[in-house]
Amino acid sequence: MDDNAPAGQPISEAEALERLEQRADPSQRYYAAWWLGRMRCQNPKAISLLIEAVGSVLGQTGSADDLMVARNAARALGKLQASKALIPLLQALDHPDHDLREAAARALGELGNPSAISALAQRLRQPRAAEETGHGVRLNEPCEALIEALGDLSRSRHDQELITLIEPFSQHERPVLRSSALRALLMISGDQRWASALMELLQHEQLQVRRAVLMDVGACGWRPAGPALANCLAENSLKLIALKGLVEQPLMGEGNQAEERELLQLMDDLL
Repeated sequence: MDDNAPAGQPISEAEALERLEQRADPSQRYYAAWWLGRMRCQNPKAISLLIEAVGSVLGQTGSADDLMVARNAARALGKLQASKALIPLLQALDHPDHDLREAAARALGELGNPSAISALAQRLRQPRAAEETGHGVRLNEPCEALIEALGDLSRSRHDQELITLIEPFSQHERPVLRSSALRALLMISGDQRWASALMELLQHEQLQVRRAVLMDVGACGWRPAGPALANCLAENSLKLIALKGLVEQPLMGEGNQAEERELLQLMDDLL
């Protein structure tokens, strides 16, 4: 590996592993962790090194550089659906760093292991005071990530305890957090009233909110939303991603071929 090469240049799997393993340059490790997740690398060594990167900050605050790498490593482990990462990711939910907790929550949702539900729900029950950041005010718990992970892991489980826990967020003042809650409630219960509330948010005046709702509807697989997604005032690229989600992950059973053809036609019309 060329130690003087820019961290963002195209690299091979072997180079990514070498960059992640070395300790001299945190930026190289940061990029390597991202690359391994982005490329869905299934090399066992990659999984071990990524788990090690997350584990290096557990039980301690960690330096800024170590945290930077650990966050990307957690995200990569989620993308790789690395089942061996379950325990360190659960431990990361209790780390003092907000962004690492958020990355761990999203990764746990991607792992698909329902044994994480209890820890995610427990974290969501924590006090939710707000704090100032360089980008404004945020809750000191990554509620959107926790809620979305709970929805992903509890799809069609009709878990009333989780519904009760998440429902207050469907009335939150932040529309993006409301969208996350509605997404999860729809996924868990299949109740159309949550879909109707999502469709209202899809008409929100702020483009950023409409973008988030598009992704949430696509993720939950509510196929009747297809025409509304296609006509939403947002970028066609995002609408295509959302419609693709409806095709690939229908909420109600396997869906049917007529619905699928309609969604594919909507996608064709956007191309």
